[in-house]
Amino acid sequence: MQDDDWREDCAPRRVMEIFATKWTSMILHTLHARHRGGARSGALHRSLPGLSKKMFVQTLRDMETSGLIDRTVDSTVPPAVTYALTPLGLRFVGLVDMVYDWGRDNADALDALRPREGARRSRNGMAAELG
Repeated sequence: MQDDDWREDCAPRRVMEIFATKWTSMILHTLHARHRGGARSGALHRSLPGLSKKMFVQTLRDMETSGLIDRTVDSTVPPAVTYALTPLGLRFVGLVDMVYDWGRDNADALDALRPREGARRSRNGMAAELG
Protein backbone atom coordinates (compact mmCIF):
# COMPACT_ATOMS: atom_id res chain seq x y z
CA MET A 1 0.00 0.00 0.00
CA GLN A 2 1.08 3.52 -0.68
CA ASP A 3 0.82 6.50 1.64
CA ASP A 4 -2.03 7.82 -0.52
CA ASP A 5 -4.12 4.83 0.59
CA TRP A 6 -4.22 6.31 4.10
CA ARG A 7 -5.10 9.92 3.30
CA GLU A 8 -8.19 11.50 4.86
CA ASP A 9 -10.27 11.37 1.70
CA CYS A 10 -9.32 7.82 0.63
CA ALA A 11 -12.11 5.63 -0.71
CA PRO A 12 -12.41 3.34 2.36
CA ARG A 13 -12.85 6.34 4.66
CA ARG A 14 -15.47 7.83 2.37
CA VAL A 15 -17.41 4.54 2.45
CA MET A 16 -17.28 4.51 6.24
CA GLU A 17 -18.52 8.12 6.35
CA ILE A 18 -21.65 7.05 4.49
CA PHE A 19 -22.30 4.36 7.07
CA ALA A 20 -21.34 6.48 10.08
CA THR A 21 -25.00 7.41 10.45
CA LYS A 22 -26.52 4.23 11.79
CA TRP A 23 -29.79 4.59 9.91
CA THR A 24 -28.29 5.02 6.43
CA SER A 25 -27.63 1.32 5.90
CA MET A 26 -30.98 0.38 7.40
CA ILE A 27 -32.86 2.75 5.09
CA LEU A 28 -30.94 1.45 2.06
CA HIS A 29 -31.64 -2.15 3.06
CA THR A 30 -35.30 -1.49 3.81
CA LEU A 31 -35.91 0.39 0.56
CA HIS A 32 -34.36 -2.48 -1.37
CA ALA A 33 -35.56 -5.55 0.54
CA ARG A 34 -39.04 -4.48 1.66
CA HIS A 35 -40.06 -1.87 -0.90
CA ARG A 36 -38.36 -3.00 -4.15
CA GLY A 37 -36.28 0.17 -4.39
CA GLY A 38 -38.84 2.87 -3.65
CA ALA A 39 -41.48 3.79 -1.09
CA ARG A 40 -43.66 6.60 0.12
CA SER A 41 -42.34 8.41 3.14
CA GLY A 42 -44.88 7.08 5.64
CA ALA A 43 -44.58 3.45 4.55
CA LEU A 44 -40.79 3.64 4.70
CA HIS A 45 -40.84 5.20 8.17
CA ARG A 46 -43.25 2.55 9.48
CA SER A 47 -40.81 -0.10 8.23
CA LEU A 48 -38.09 1.21 10.55
CA PRO A 49 -39.19 0.78 14.17
CA GLY A 50 -37.18 2.80 16.67
CA LEU A 51 -36.34 5.56 14.20
CA SER A 52 -37.60 8.96 15.29
CA LYS A 53 -39.25 11.23 12.75
CA LYS A 54 -36.52 13.84 13.22
CA MET A 55 -33.68 11.36 12.58
CA PHE A 56 -35.63 9.83 9.69
CA VAL A 57 -35.97 13.18 7.92
CA GLN A 58 -32.37 14.18 8.67
CA THR A 59 -30.97 10.87 7.38
CA LEU A 60 -33.10 11.03 4.22
CA ARG A 61 -31.85 14.56 3.52
CA ASP A 62 -28.23 13.46 3.98
CA MET A 63 -28.78 10.45 1.73
CA GLU A 64 -30.38 12.62 -0.94
CA THR A 65 -27.47 15.09 -0.78
CA SER A 66 -25.03 12.17 -1.09
CA GLY A 67 -26.84 10.88 -4.17
CA LEU A 68 -27.97 7.58 -2.62
CA ILE A 69 -31.71 8.27 -2.96
CA ASP A 70 -34.02 10.48 -4.99
CA ARG A 71 -36.98 12.34 -3.50
CA THR A 72 -40.10 12.86 -5.60
CA VAL A 73 -43.06 14.99 -4.54
CA ASP A 74 -46.37 14.24 -6.26
CA SER A 75 -48.75 17.15 -6.72
CA THR A 76 -51.58 15.58 -4.76
CA VAL A 77 -53.40 16.91 -1.71
CA PRO A 78 -51.69 16.28 0.64
CA PRO A 79 -48.44 15.95 -1.33
CA ALA A 80 -47.13 12.39 -1.57
CA VAL A 81 -43.39 12.10 -1.07
CA THR A 82 -41.62 9.06 -2.49
CA TYR A 83 -38.03 8.01 -1.94
CA ALA A 84 -36.21 5.73 -4.38
CA LEU A 85 -32.75 4.29 -4.63
CA THR A 86 -30.51 5.92 -7.23
CA PRO A 87 -28.09 3.84 -9.32
CA LEU A 88 -25.43 4.78 -6.74
CA GLY A 89 -27.73 3.68 -3.90
CA LEU A 90 -28.26 0.34 -5.65
CA ARG A 91 -24.50 -0.16 -5.78
CA PHE A 92 -24.28 0.34 -2.00
CA VAL A 93 -27.15 -2.06 -1.31
CA GLY A 94 -24.93 -5.00 -2.26
CA LEU A 95 -22.45 -4.07 0.46
CA VAL A 96 -25.23 -3.55 3.00
CA ASP A 97 -26.79 -6.91 2.14
CA MET A 98 -23.43 -8.62 2.69
CA VAL A 99 -23.20 -7.08 6.16
CA TYR A 100 -26.78 -8.07 7.03
CA ASP A 101 -26.19 -11.64 5.77
CA TRP A 102 -23.00 -11.84 7.82
CA GLY A 103 -24.94 -10.69 10.88
CA ARG A 104 -27.56 -13.39 10.40
CA ASP A 105 -24.94 -16.08 9.78
CA ASN A 106 -22.90 -15.03 12.82
CA ALA A 107 -25.62 -14.25 15.33
CA ASP A 108 -23.88 -16.50 17.85
CA ALA A 109 -20.75 -14.36 17.70
CA LEU A 110 -22.83 -11.22 18.12
CA ASP A 111 -24.61 -12.80 21.09
CA ALA A 112 -21.22 -13.45 22.69
CA LEU A 113 -20.25 -9.77 22.53
CA ARG A 114 -20.45 -7.90 25.78
CA PRO A 115 -22.97 -5.08 25.56
CA ARG A 116 -21.41 -1.64 25.40
CA GLU A 117 -21.94 0.54 28.41
CA GLY A 118 -25.07 2.60 27.84
CA ALA A 119 -26.33 0.37 25.01
CA ARG A 120 -30.10 0.27 24.74
CA ARG A 121 -30.41 -3.39 23.91
CA SER A 122 -29.58 -6.43 25.94
CA ARG A 123 -27.34 -9.25 24.76
CA ASN A 124 -30.35 -11.42 23.94
CA GLY A 125 -32.03 -8.66 21.93
CA MET A 126 -29.14 -8.15 19.48
CA ALA A 127 -29.64 -11.39 17.54
CA ALA A 128 -33.39 -10.91 17.36
CA GLU A 129 -32.97 -7.48 15.74
CA LEU A 130 -30.76 -8.86 12.95
CA GLY A 131 -33.04 -11.79 12.11
